[in-house]
Amino acid sequence: MQTLITAERIQERVREMGAEIERDYPPDDAIHLVGVLKGGFMFMADLVRAMSARVTLDFIAVSSYAQSTRSSGEVRMLKDLDSGLEGRHVIIVEDIVDTGLTLTYLQDILRARAPKSLRTACLLSKPSRRQVQVGVEYVGFTIEDHFVVGYGLDYAEKYRNLGHIAVLSGS
Repeated sequence: MQTLITAERIQERVREMGAEIERDYPPDDAIHLVGVLKGGFMFMADLVRAMSARVTLDFIAVSSYAQSTRSSGEVRMLKDLDSGLEGRHVIIVEDIVDTGLTLTYLQDILRARAPKSLRTACLLSKPSRRQVQVGVEYVGFTIEDHFVVGYGLDYAEKYRNLGHIAVLSGS
């Protein structure tokens, strides 16, 4: 495996993203983060710590990969939210936006729940793989078309624990 983004650079960028998000909302408004499991959990944890106490959070789980390095294109809901979104400022916190299919599915589902606003923050974006145009307001890093692991991202449930982002050999 080859390191693509160091742990130090990730932490620096996550702090910058937290500040960006905070600036975009009135100081007295709550911000509700919806973390996408499992890959987004490390990013979500660090993002929350980079923000003020006005942040609340919840988790949702969907799958489109199974044990492959390519998205199947079929998105399945594995875990729904524990709280409602109506009238809240909601930010989807996603590890990576690849084809855009999973995020489009999530945005459609969450938009139907009548949030006051709905935006998306992703750690990694791979625009060369997009199959659908999807809005992402906060992007940590734009990367080339490599299969990456680490910092929550996995291959067959392995490598999530790495503090950096690495290119999986042979991808």
